[in-house]
Amino acid sequence: MPCLIIYHEHNFMSSGQLYIVSAPSGAGKTSLLKALSERLSELVISVSTTTRVAREGEQEGVNYYFVDKTAFQHSVEADDFVEYAEVFGNFYGTSRSKLEEQLNHSEDVVLEIDWQGARKVRKHFPDVISIFILPPSTTALQDRLSHRKQDSAEIIAGRMDQARTEMSHYDEYQYLIVNDDFDQALTELQAIFTCQKLATIRQQSSQMALFEDLLG
Repeated sequence: MPCLIIYHEHNFMSSGQLYIVSAPSGAGKTSLLKALSERLSELVISVSTTTRVAREGEQEGVNYYFVDKTAFQHSVEADDFVEYAEVFGNFYGTSRSKLEEQLNHSEDVVLEIDWQGARKVRKHFPDVISIFILPPSTTALQDRLSHRKQDSAEIIAGRMDQARTEMSHYDEYQYLIVNDDFDQALTELQAIFTCQKLATIRQQSSQMALFEDLLG
């Protein structure tokens, strides 16, 4: 897979890399990122804040920070979200302070957000690397949403409509992965992250001792 290296020198020498991964609901984004984080231990998946009620098995601070709408609104008024949006009656947002702290500690951070959130993030972080994940077909997407057995038929229909809107913005992203075969999609996703980490400007920072030894 060819690699697209995008950077501004003054940022890469002192901070981590920010990534955006977007996909319609049911495309397998969360499963792919979970598997990727198990392969790349240095990767941090950003935890969003939401007003949605926690589902069975979800943990506070691991899957989301769960808050009520009043608390969420207070964070909006305090300008603590780099992006936020309402999705199916619930609010989701990314904490600006938490994100900047992670990047300043040279951590590579992934944001799981939609195309609208991605547009907002790009304004604040022009160096962000963006990846879009597509399902192999509308039939496969419908099946995946139905097999979850978490939502009603009405909600699934709404998610399909939302998915079409989401997918129409695929060309705003630098990389595109079709999640037909999970292992292949995971390999392609990992290749993007590995590629960025091997950029010369990043190696100059992480391999400084080696360069001093070799070049004396």
